[in-house]
Amino acid sequence: MSASLAIALEKIQNLGVWAPIAFICIYIFAALCLIPGSLLTLGAGVLFGVVFGSIYAFVGATLGAIAAFLVGRYLARGWVAQQIEGHAKFNAVDQAVAREGLKIVLLTRLSPAFPFVLLNYVFGITQVSLRDYGLGCLGMLPPTIMYVYIGSLLGDLATLATKTTGRSRSPAELIFYSVGLVATVVVTIYVTQVAQKALDGISEGGTDVSAKR
Repeated sequence: MSASLAIALEKIQNLGVWAPIAFICIYIFAALCLIPGSLLTLGAGVLFGVVFGSIYAFVGATLGAIAAFLVGRYLARGWVAQQIEGHAKFNAVDQAVAREGLKIVLLTRLSPAFPFVLLNYVFGITQVSLRDYGLGCLGMLPPTIMYVYIGSLLGDLATLATKTTGRSRSPAELIFYSVGLVATVVVTIYVTQVAQKALDGISEGGTDVSAKR
């Protein structure tokens, strides 16, 4: 599947003004098919750069998450319930969502302990509203920016390796990229740790309940 996504990214590169729309559509499709979007997010950095890559990847991830949420809520409730049956972590999320929907969605989006693609469907069978779920997707922004930044850096390095730019990067530019990458990673790790501690506290403070069916 990773090879297929890589081929898709190569084709998107040649679509000109339609490239962002195609990229977002593929991201939505990947989310619905439970395909992790990390490769696509890295690809956004290579194709569009940090700023626009972050925007397109975040829009694609958010729309894909909302689409999966709606499918889980209205079309596949039984299947989703079977996938998470017996998982205490998801049961704790369900209980916490009943009290603080927006906060829990935001924290789980920041935490790497919860699989992004499955969590989209899981929230569909909880009590969280579509509004709170959509706003909570803002929690995907820090890791999205980090992956896009890494992708843009890898893209530049690949360009340097093939010598298609006609010039090499100066030491100052390389230092800037390196410092920016380290700063982005550090901030993302810090945010995810804070989110995980908050989720651990919520989980310890309540009792497990079965996911709503």
